Amino acid sequence: MNTPTGERLESSERPRSAARSARPGGPETVASKRGGSAEAMGVESLTAEHVMSRVLVAVKADESPLMAWELMRRAGVHHLPVVHGQHVLGILSREELAASWSGGPEEQSSRQVRTLLGRGRRPRVRPVTPLTRVAAVMIDADCDAVPVVSERGLVGMITARDVLMAVAGRVPHPELTGEVVTGMFHLEPVLPS
Repeated sequence: MNTPTGERLESSERPRSAARSARPGGPETVASKRGGSAEAMGVESLTAEHVMSRVLVAVKADESPLMAWELMRRAGVHHLPVVHGQHVLGILSREELAASWSGGPEEQSSRQVRTLLGRGRRPRVRPVTPLTRVAAVMIDADCDAVPVVSERGLVGMITARDVLMAVAGRVPHPELTGEVVTGMFHLEPVLPS
């Protein structure tokens, strides 16, 4: 996958939903080091920071649904954080985007993604939030992805798949991941000259 500047992203840098790196045969996980069970891993001791995706593709709030769809398609993701600067306004899912679709490309180009977020609760969690609490927040809000925010702004995202991977004991081993800085990518439209 290429970034807007044309740099190639390695599979380890891709968004987790696109890279699917924790599948069998992928990188070593905590579970494989400790016998493979969720109990051996201590799911209760995991926090949002342990399981969140740190490499994100985000869409600016004033972009069109057409741009959001293209971002999702190219990155192979089902959820996009909608951002205004460093502030996260919410998470847009592929299903929400498809359900709001009406008209052709011209109509979609004139709308803004921020209008698709609705008026409902937009839950968010902190990096230190226990995973059990993250799951409860997702259930209570009836959503399958939540942004992880800190005083710096958006630092990650947790999907239902990330929670299931953690319960299955497939969390990347801390010694193997090292310090990872959140990376967000934005596509900027380029008009032909």
